[in-house]
Amino acid sequence: MAILGNLIARSLKLRKQFKLPVASPQTYQRHTLRHLLERGQYTSFGKHYGFGDILSKEVDFIKVFRERVPVSSYNEMHSQWWYRCQEGEENVTWPGKVKYFALSSGTSESASKHIPVTQDMIRSLKKVGFKQLYSMANFRIKPVTFEKGILMLGGTTSLFEKGDYYEGDMSGISAMNMPRWMSTLLYKPGQKISKRPKWEDRIDLIVRKATQWDVGTVCGVPAWVQIVMERVIMYHKVKNIHEIWPNLNVYIHGGVSIEPYRESFKKLMGKPITFIETYMASEGSFGFQARPRGGIKLVLNAWIFYEFIPFTSDNFDEEGNFKPNPQTLMVQDVQEGVEYAVVLSTCSGAWRYIIGDVIRFTNAKEHEIAIVGRTKQFLSLCGEHMSVDNMNKAIDVVSKKMNITIREFAVAGQKHGDFFAHKWYIGCDNEHVDAGQLKQLLDETLCQLNDDYEVERTSALQELFVEILPGNVFIDYLRSKGKMGAMSKFPRVLKNEQLRDWTEYLQQCKATAG
Repeated sequence: MAILGNLIARSLKLRKQFKLPVASPQTYQRHTLRHLLERGQYTSFGKHYGFGDILSKEVDFIKVFRERVPVSSYNEMHSQWWYRCQEGEENVTWPGKVKYFALSSGTSESASKHIPVTQDMIRSLKKVGFKQLYSMANFRIKPVTFEKGILMLGGTTSLFEKGDYYEGDMSGISAMNMPRWMSTLLYKPGQKISKRPKWEDRIDLIVRKATQWDVGTVCGVPAWVQIVMERVIMYHKVKNIHEIWPNLNVYIHGGVSIEPYRESFKKLMGKPITFIETYMASEGSFGFQARPRGGIKLVLNAWIFYEFIPFTSDNFDEEGNFKPNPQTLMVQDVQEGVEYAVVLSTCSGAWRYIIGDVIRFTNAKEHEIAIVGRTKQFLSLCGEHMSVDNMNKAIDVVSKKMNITIREFAVAGQKHGDFFAHKWYIGCDNEHVDAGQLKQLLDETLCQLNDDYEVERTSALQELFVEILPGNVFIDYLRSKGKMGAMSKFPRVLKNEQLRDWTEYLQQCKATAG
């Protein structure tokens, strides 16, 4: 392993010395769409929308594609096309038969989405993964890190067989298809543990075996990585995780913002480590942080074609549903600081598919982004237009100023007399937390972060309520929904049925405790 690690470290050093030729974002994306259309033209979807005819429009094929193929939600793609893939039909939206389906609800919803994962998408995942590895030369990472194990806290690799296909978490599908040398030499917890179907069983084994591994890199969703590290520290009776893994130097995170968790992670460490953000979903791997203090750099040549819908009332309703024929922009047309919903056409047979994420370009020239929320995870009862990004930053500020650990949180909008209010549910285990101080500081911070919120707090948004809960309540709720571990995330904004279900759960908890 030391030899392999040295080779990786030296190759990264050499690569940094040479600048490879880079095409323009427009060129990469034009080439990508042509490739996708050529591969998809003989599928049922391609024949239906005349991909062959679109390709004949040499100059304007991108324009014709965007005019002819509608923007679709998951429900539209699945009800019209993807269900046929699940029934074993070939060549529906992509050549061949779909072998894998990634399960994704995004939040605590009980019904999972089934996202097709093709062999071409698996190759795309590997391509993006190698690009991220090369980019690590831009960070001051100790060479010894590449000699050590990579702990991936993802879904089980023991996928569920469903007749003609297998289904599971995208992280599990990806881990099962990683290069053999990586699986054999670097991958932790190893295939034997990863095959365990139950999250709790895998975690118990990881905690017990932690001292047997020399881990240099950890990958996973922050909430679950935090829980695992806490349990390792407690089980082995040490002060911090570096007493177990002294060579841990890198944490690759994604799924949710790291900001609400950053302070609590610092308390688990014995020394500073490098945090690197990545952007991966059930629909594919889209990018990663390629330089210190940079945003997530979109990979534009991995057979994913991007469009961006300005996240405005012209294109979306109050519930976050897109309106008919929304305006879309290509990567070379976007502006920094503007919020966009992401639309994808991919080598898994997604065509002009709205993924649900809302991003903002932090550096348009370098096509770097920040993920600011979900189309249906914004609060705008009266024009406050509060994003998950606002919430994350506010929680981070509150945690630092009050020196407390906030494990999870969620927000709901509600009527307050003839006006409106926000109700915050804060997961915090610190004793004697001053709820009044937290409320005041949270409100002041949100006013500083969001001008619309500040205006509405003097008019229609009359009140802000805060309820302090034990941190484990959020995790227990996910457990009650069968959403433990891996890519499961607690929703930051609670609406409609989710909110009713959550409040009923809290009432049951209080009744049991009382």
